[in-house]
Amino acid sequence: MKEGPDISQIGALIGDPARANMLTALMGGQALTATELAGVAGITLQTASSHLSKLETGGLIAQRKQGRHRYFALADDAVGLMLENIMGFAANRGHMRTRPGPKDPALRKARVCYNHLAGDFGVRMLDRLVGDGDVTLDGGDAALTPSGETRIAAIGIDLAALKAQRRPVCRTCLDWSERRSHLAGSLGEALLALFIADGWAKREKDSRAIRFTAEGERRFMALFP
Repeated sequence: MKEGPDISQIGALIGDPARANMLTALMGGQALTATELAGVAGITLQTASSHLSKLETGGLIAQRKQGRHRYFALADDAVGLMLENIMGFAANRGHMRTRPGPKDPALRKARVCYNHLAGDFGVRMLDRLVGDGDVTLDGGDAALTPSGETRIAAIGIDLAALKAQRRPVCRTCLDWSERRSHLAGSLGEALLALFIADGWAKREKDSRAIRFTAEGERRFMALFP
């Protein structure tokens, strides 16, 4: 069968080890320069530029200019969701690139997945919302219930602004470390942004790990017991 989407092209783009490392680095949600991505991939700047051109042509990344500098980021939420799902699939099949190291516990506890919270804390948050009847799940789809909208509004999130966006308010994303789903979508992004803005948590430098303060963790657990 030769009709329909060609997954081989996407597979080839992601399957190269250097490009896979660069895409994984961009899962942190931050835009990075070609030099930074070359360092992550362990390749020369010239080679990195070639890889980045292919990823951009394939619709996986986008670039923006700021002054004399060019920065690269994942093209959109769909790319981040696809990559996290692939990571979850790989983890489920035992395809791990390295053995657990010192940073592993922190990443498993709480980390950023493109723009939302993942790890144990991310899964816990979705589990509580579903258990309390505030979010319903239907396969990979998720939706806020009326009680959920009330709860989220009480937290201080502008739901009207989220609904005005073109992307889904709620989505599920397969968590590679927990092997279960965490909350993505514009709501997942808004919640993580709120935790950081309120000082509950902060990003660790040069890592996807999210470090909650003692008070931030207490308040998180009280919100999602």
